[in-house]
Amino acid sequence: MNESDSQRMGETLARAGWSPVGEPESADLVLVNTCSIREKAEDKLYSALGRYRLLKARRGTRIGIAGCVAQQEKDRLLHRAPFVDFVLGPDHLDKVAELALTGGVETDFLDTEQYLFPQADPESSRGKATAFVTVMKGCDNVCSFCVVPYTRGREVSRPYAEIVREVGSLVAVGVREVTLIGQNVNSYAGGCGFAGMIRRIAAVPGLLRIRFTTSHPMDLSPELVRCFSEVPRLMPHFHLPVQHGADSVLERMRRKYTIAEYERRIGELPPGIALTSDIICGFPGETDDEHRRNIEFLRRTPYDNLFSFIYSPRPHTGAILKLKEWGEVPHEIAIRRLDEVQGLQMARTLRRHRERIGSEVEVLVEDTGFGRSRENWTVHFTGEARIGDLVKVRVESASLVALRGTQVETLDRAPLAERPAKRRLAVVSA
Repeated sequence: MNESDSQRMGETLARAGWSPVGEPESADLVLVNTCSIREKAEDKLYSALGRYRLLKARRGTRIGIAGCVAQQEKDRLLHRAPFVDFVLGPDHLDKVAELALTGGVETDFLDTEQYLFPQADPESSRGKATAFVTVMKGCDNVCSFCVVPYTRGREVSRPYAEIVREVGSLVAVGVREVTLIGQNVNSYAGGCGFAGMIRRIAAVPGLLRIRFTTSHPMDLSPELVRCFSEVPRLMPHFHLPVQHGADSVLERMRRKYTIAEYERRIGELPPGIALTSDIICGFPGETDDEHRRNIEFLRRTPYDNLFSFIYSPRPHTGAILKLKEWGEVPHEIAIRRLDEVQGLQMARTLRRHRERIGSEVEVLVEDTGFGRSRENWTVHFTGEARIGDLVKVRVESASLVALRGTQVETLDRAPLAERPAKRRLAVVSA
């Protein structure tokens, strides 16, 4: 989502006459787009601001902060870092060019009826094989560990006709795969359900692949499950965050499902789906027994990959309010539990990658010698494919993070999407 928001702000600034530069040292404006899902991201922000402050002192560089930390901290950022010129929340991306000149703070949430999704400029994606398309924003679940409802607001869905038009405009400049993004995409309600929107997008001529992220298990509908079998353009990769393998922890997290319900839902997915998830270790009150149940769940659940972290206290969340009552897990214990979770999954991921040696995988080329399989595995290869080609690669080796091989066939050549000709004017004297 942050990558997509950064691209939208870059497009807005370009229309206002700004142009990108390669290094902050030569910039007149540095815009830091932030994430607040974990405390480490905030630490990175203040570290970066320390460097950019020197630029401001030396050459008058203007500094702006956007994104979720901006929304979370609001004008407190200007008190902590008074050299910052403006603070911009996610609901006001369209005001970035104005604030770059005037300064100030724009972090109020817009009413659902007033919110307009930023429109992508397809020219920014020309020459790329993949693109993000925002379908909704916000979340109504209020999980006790998560700051998203506070930084992104309530759920708002984008009208499906607008999304289909944007996908069509991206395909017209050469994009072959879109990833539909939102804080909780499978609760989408923009004139149809999420499964209905996927089917509409799949009908866009020239589109090869559809992906989406991220989802809440409670909103996984039978219609969406059927899409994996019935919509060939929907890739067989599903990121479905479970967060923990013990029901008692899920209850404290306000996840509203049990492990048995989660296992039933993923058991309904068709065979061959690459399943990934999120896990939090060291959540407040996590006991040795709860950690044991977490490990047992992970051992019997065939994840292709995991995104796992130790619990990070977030402001305005239920967990931080209950921290004294539930009890804080000592950092060294949380780290030890995280190591066990990651060690278990890394061994399984490596084994699965190595099982593909000698087989052939379909790869969409995103850069020279680089692409992703249908299952979203990273693939490095040798061959003559260009960006946007769909190729077959024979896997010759594998590591924890990628497959490597040789291109053996071109399945579909990327169309050459030429830039529109500029209008030319001749001035003559008569």
